[in-house]
Amino acid sequence: MDVIDTGAPLRVLWSVRDPWMPKASLGTEMIADWISKNDDSVRKLPIYVGGISLLGVLFNRTASGIAPVADATSSQSRADLLTIGLAVTNILAGLVWLSIRPKSISVVPPRGVQCERIHSNIPDVVASELTWAWESLSTVTCCRSLVIVYDGVCVLQIGYASASSSYEGEHPMVVDSNKLMQGSIYQGVIKSGSQNYLANLSLYPGKSELPFLPLNTQAVILQPLGDKGIAILGGDTIRGFTTSDQAWITLIGGKLDATLSKHMADSVSLPSSKAK
Repeated sequence: MDVIDTGAPLRVLWSVRDPWMPKASLGTEMIADWISKNDDSVRKLPIYVGGISLLGVLFNRTASGIAPVADATSSQSRADLLTIGLAVTNILAGLVWLSIRPKSISVVPPRGVQCERIHSNIPDVVASELTWAWESLSTVTCCRSLVIVYDGVCVLQIGYASASSSYEGEHPMVVDSNKLMQGSIYQGVIKSGSQNYLANLSLYPGKSELPFLPLNTQAVILQPLGDKGIAILGGDTIRGFTTSDQAWITLIGGKLDATLSKHMADSVSLPSSKAK
């Protein structure tokens, strides 16, 4: 099979993403990135604010000639007591933030078998576009496994796959399209018509419906391809697919659906595939 070079994935990615990305999402993501890069400073900020507030109250009472001991006999003292309470609350909040830190998220290399299965009856133009989609996704996102089922047939299984127990040695597990389509995950995605993001796959009982993915797959995106198919992307990082990744994958899904519906009507009829 000849693969047509469609260009560098990075250039294709960013030329598609930016015009479609909502401004609010971009702003939110920029703020989240800044906070993650300045985590320690953000956690200490309430302590600084509370400490400065306490010093401000003491300075104000000293400059005003009021005794440093606060009581409830005057409106000024009552205001100072309220300020002190808020300052102490800020300090305590900062101490709590410093004592509780989220578990660090790291990349988990997939434990599986490398595979490249493309249905033998699909046209070269479709195979080339599927290859382009995989190269782009695996280069720019945390995607390490990609399975595409369309019109009841697995047209692509590429990247890491779970090892099959039916063969001796390391052989990738074959995707059972019929069983997948009968499962609740597939039915839910097709019924909703929208993307489903399983940010931490280990927390979802439905992961048993995806046995062909490596056992230690961290995150999964289920992208519907119209009402006839689904693209399943397995990632190597918990919450590794960003908001912009999800938006871009939705666009890729629409493009793949248009290509598959145009070229696959009479092409795929036999349940066979070309494996590498």
